[in-house]
Amino acid sequence: MKQSIWLYRMTITLAVFFTYKTALASPKATLHKELAWTEVPGRTLTADIYTPTEGQAPYPVVVIYHGGGWLINDMHIMDDMARYLAEEGGYVVANMNYRLLGDNRNRVTMNEIVNDALGGLIWVKSHIHEYDGDPERVAVTGDSAGGHLASMVLLAGSNLQSGDFGKEGRFGFAPSYLPEGRTAEDLSGSALTRVQAAVISYGAFDLEQAAKHGFESPQNGFWAFAGQQARGMFGEDIDVNHNPDYYRAVSPIDLIPSASERSLPPQWHHVGSDDRTTPADRVQAYVTALKQAGHKAELTVYPNRRHAYLDSGCSDYFGTCFDKDALPVMSDMLKFLELHLKTGAAHSE
Repeated sequence: MKQSIWLYRMTITLAVFFTYKTALASPKATLHKELAWTEVPGRTLTADIYTPTEGQAPYPVVVIYHGGGWLINDMHIMDDMARYLAEEGGYVVANMNYRLLGDNRNRVTMNEIVNDALGGLIWVKSHIHEYDGDPERVAVTGDSAGGHLASMVLLAGSNLQSGDFGKEGRFGFAPSYLPEGRTAEDLSGSALTRVQAAVISYGAFDLEQAAKHGFESPQNGFWAFAGQQARGMFGEDIDVNHNPDYYRAVSPIDLIPSASERSLPPQWHHVGSDDRTTPADRVQAYVTALKQAGHKAELTVYPNRRHAYLDSGCSDYFGTCFDKDALPVMSDMLKFLELHLKTGAAHSE
């Protein structure tokens, strides 16, 4: 087990190092790196923004949330993807960091991570014009845990509150960035929380079931990868058997509205046929639920692919390489984004 953890960490480190050097040297996009966008307990959250150097500004925007089981990685694991979208697609790309469960002495809660995803979108839509981005044409994307967060951005943006999560049975979210003079309640359901499209890459949608099947226990190897002791995702005092509402409040599968109540933007989901982390049948079930509720959602299952095929560089742990496994997917992604951010009619909730 120790050897596999070391191998995984070393693979990620090398992939990020070489990709980051390449990103800095990109001739077709300008990289604005490590931009601080908010302060949270224990750390400063940052973003890398890529602006194309070709084409006509303002450019449509893609916001990326990285994967890693909410416990490992940072935005640089998505460097290859971010650079590709900027260079080959002509998008301003905001590659976002957010808190991990192990941050702040292993005390971060899942709702706080969702707060960061929401706050990151609000910051992007408030500031992206400074980087030649069009705040009226924005898509969100994320893989694995990042796919969960991108989905929560679509679903939770109309449920913002300033009070404590779960207090008096209220499970609203408090974005970790708000424009000066604005409150969470001011922005709930506003244009600053809405996007025009979403690409969800092998996402996670049911955290209640994840908790019931060992996410919060040492059998979930991501705790070891992160060097942290396993615990509840909402802290030691909340557990899935006695407090299921906490888990359902951060589970996209439990939050899908009827399209007659609130229309979600078009979504394209994809997953590998050999994915054992977020299996294709679970992604299919979520896409089916979206369609049954009246929303526009598509699914592509890529044959002979495991998990994390959008990660930068190569991973011996998952047996994937971006240049081999991701490029066909990126081509399909650009077609979807072209339709909904460039040539198609803008869509808002």
